[in-house]
Amino acid sequence: MPPHHDKRYSAAMDTYVFVYGTLRRGEINDLAVAAARAGLPAPEYVGTAAVAGRLYDFGDWPGLLPDPDGQLVTGDVYRIDPGLLPMMDAIEEYDPAGGSCFVRRQLRLDVGGRELDCHYYPIDPAHIGDAIRTEATDWLAHRRARPPR
Repeated sequence: MPPHHDKRYSAAMDTYVFVYGTLRRGEINDLAVAAARAGLPAPEYVGTAAVAGRLYDFGDWPGLLPDPDGQLVTGDVYRIDPGLLPMMDAIEEYDPAGGSCFVRRQLRLDVGGRELDCHYYPIDPAHIGDAIRTEATDWLAHRRARPPR
């Protein structure tokens, strides 16, 4: 059977992302909206996952600082068209050359019993600045519960 008919082959070529803040469904940078604007297929929701770290509140958006001793920060995992990654880079103002608040990294996450390699956008510790460290483990719940600014 040719490789394009082999499900294992196509699964290896899938692109997954872990989103924990404004890229989540219903948020200001909703991935589905970004994909539609670009004429790309809608992201496919795969499930929830968590990353050990600390969540910082920058006002309109969060930053996740990875920390193996941190809390488990919840987010959503989507299978996306690879063409969406450059749009996500633009939304997160990620510059591969450096100097960005956000960096794009990959990590392996357990999503409903499946191990998936996911792209995600943690913050560069050098850019924390005056952001408020929270004890939150879910940006959406934190944003909804905090007093208006």
